[in-house]
Amino acid sequence: MTSLPAGVRFIERDWLNANSILLTDDEQNILIDTGFFACADATLRLLAQPQNLGDKPLHRIINTHCHCDHMGGNAALKSLYQCEITVPQDEADIVRRWDRMALWLDFANHRAEPFVLDSVIAPGQRFIGGALEWHAISAPGHDMGAMVFYCEQEKLLISGDALWEHSFGLVLPDPPQCLAAARATLECIAQLDIRYVLPGHGKVFSNVSQALDLAFGRVEYFAQDPVRLASHAIKAMFGFTLLDRGRMPLVTLPEYLQRVPSSAQLNAKYLHLPPDELAHWLVSHMEKAGVALRENGWLISGSP
Repeated sequence: MTSLPAGVRFIERDWLNANSILLTDDEQNILIDTGFFACADATLRLLAQPQNLGDKPLHRIINTHCHCDHMGGNAALKSLYQCEITVPQDEADIVRRWDRMALWLDFANHRAEPFVLDSVIAPGQRFIGGALEWHAISAPGHDMGAMVFYCEQEKLLISGDALWEHSFGLVLPDPPQCLAAARATLECIAQLDIRYVLPGHGKVFSNVSQALDLAFGRVEYFAQDPVRLASHAIKAMFGFTLLDRGRMPLVTLPEYLQRVPSSAQLNAKYLHLPPDELAHWLVSHMEKAGVALRENGWLISGSP
């Protein structure tokens, strides 16, 4: 059974939402990542539970990175708690401009509510949360501005999407340095003395060496052929949209995949499939993976 320090609360979510980590002490209460914006009410209810915040204030939000499933609750939480919002230093400009392509919103047809940031955190900076000191470490790859947070005292890593128990967040094939950056991030994590990883998705885990071996193997697999990386990115980005929408009409998928930049651009450069073939390929792979099924003309999220 996982035993975390008293001031560290891991709030596990589903795959539409990133997990949240609540750090509480006598000075301030900090939330790392806030889930998807359409689930903001559920996030508020979770925080209001007695074992989490209860009726105490939330002072600060810190995001590991600014994709829609990690910063989607920022605006709602700020409205309720009047809390400070802190994002990684290299994400600040695109958040201030609300650059919908750079944030993957228009790029992948994802959704998020704009918010106003108050401060940034840079690699090497430290903060106190849960009566513990956390070290901010640059973690590019899945998101080139992302960060992870490490507590040396308790040997804890808040990993965002840099490392999960069985994988890591999708990496785009362009620019090509993204995959190399993901590898470098894993190498950095491998140098840390870690007891538990608190990931952005999935459960807390302690088998860090095994997780890293799987992740390095995945990097090598993708490095052998950029088409593999592009294919995975198309499936992952569309899969998130389907998870959000719940269902999509099959007849519209070819047009949809041509219209959305992530699938259109990656297909044009790497897969070279006609629209109907791309839709058939995508649906077949999602069915095989057990994350979607066809029913009465619809593609439905979830296993049969």
